[in-house]
Amino acid sequence: MSERSALDTQARPPEAPETHVLVVDDDPQIRLLLSRFLRSNLYRVTAAANGEEMKEVLASAAIDLIVLDVMLPGTSGFDLCRELRRTSAIPVIMLTARGDESDRIAGLDIGADDYLAKPFSPRELIARINAMMRRLRGSVASAKPAPPRGYSFSGWTLDIVRRELSDPQGVIVDLSTGEFDMLRAFVEAPGKILTREMLLDVAKNRIATGFDRVVDVQISRLRRKIEGGEAGSDAMIKTIRGTGYLFVPSVERR
Repeated sequence: MSERSALDTQARPPEAPETHVLVVDDDPQIRLLLSRFLRSNLYRVTAAANGEEMKEVLASAAIDLIVLDVMLPGTSGFDLCRELRRTSAIPVIMLTARGDESDRIAGLDIGADDYLAKPFSPRELIARINAMMRRLRGSVASAKPAPPRGYSFSGWTLDIVRRELSDPQGVIVDLSTGEFDMLRAFVEAPGKILTREMLLDVAKNRIATGFDRVVDVQISRLRRKIEGGEAGSDAMIKTIRGTGYLFVPSVERR
């Protein structure tokens, strides 16, 4: 791989500014050219000459992907990858001067994510890094928890999908659209003060006058349905004078 070919590229992946690549190779020229090439494509790059330097970098920096040479002095790339896999899932692309099938299989068996034989095209390396980071980000996105289907509080259950409120005995309690939206706002922010303006927006009930009265009426109806209308110390919906309301019970996402 020549310096000219390494720098002669138009690829500028959108992922690059967020991707920190660690290049591990004992050849100083390859480290230099790979570092320049990756930086020219907007990657953040750190280089290491051997396994000890690699471990030092991993202990002090957040690395997103490792380009790891197999033939290293001291501990080989295979052994470093095997050791890394005991504690980390950082993607690894292995580089080797030997491109035979047995080496590729050995690298993949110990936990490498991809394998590239020297000499290689800089564009191919970028393409493989981009593809690997897309898969990684896609798997992280798909692993995000699904939004809650409902909430439980003091024995009550609010089903978001069915838009139903059930009391501790399992009996469904009728709620108007405004009451449901307001109760949902409370259970999604338990222990936090919601101002009248916030509750008016949630209930979609803005009118020219009487803002406070609209909220107070909705709160009064909710109190009658979930706490018998009590507004004292045992109330689920606590009035914060001059500010708004606070939902007191602990809430569990379902």
